[in-house]
Amino acid sequence: MKTSLILLALVTGLQSPQTFSWSDLLPAIRAVETGGSPNDGLGAIGDGGKAIGPYQIWAIYHTDAAERDKTLDNYRRCLNSTSYSEQVIRVYMHRYSRSAALRLDQGTATLVDLETVARIHNGGPRGAKKDATKKYWTKVASHLKRK
Repeated sequence: MKTSLILLALVTGLQSPQTFSWSDLLPAIRAVETGGSPNDGLGAIGDGGKAIGPYQIWAIYHTDAAERDKTLDNYRRCLNSTSYSEQVIRVYMHRYSRSAALRLDQGTATLVDLETVARIHNGGPRGAKKDATKKYWTKVASHLKRK
C-alpha cells in the first residue's frame, strides 16, 4: 500500500507530509458519489434505491451510526441534508476507524487516513482491507484539492 500511496501522491500532485481534515476529504467523496448529479447530489437515489443523498448512504450505515449518536434519528434526512449526512459519516468512522477520524477532526490526517476512511465509506467496516475498494480510493484521491 505504501508504494501505491507514493505513486498516487506523485500523480495527483499531493505532497507529503501534507495533512488533511474532513473539509478536504468529504467534498472528494461527495464528488465521486454524486458529482455529476443535479443539486450537488441532494435528492440523489442510487444503487437501486438502496443509497440516498449526496454521499449515497445506505440505511444500514445510518442505523449503525444512529446507535452511537441518538441525534441521528431519521435516515431520510440523508437524502436532502449534506450536514446531516456528514455527521452520519463522522460518527460511523469514529467507530470503524477511530484514529483516522480523530486525526481528521484535528486536521492532522494523512493520505493513509483518507484512504482508510474513503474505502470504509465505500466498502463497509472492513472496506479498507477489500481489494474491491481500491479503485474507489483512486477516484476519491483524484478529487482531493491540492494545497
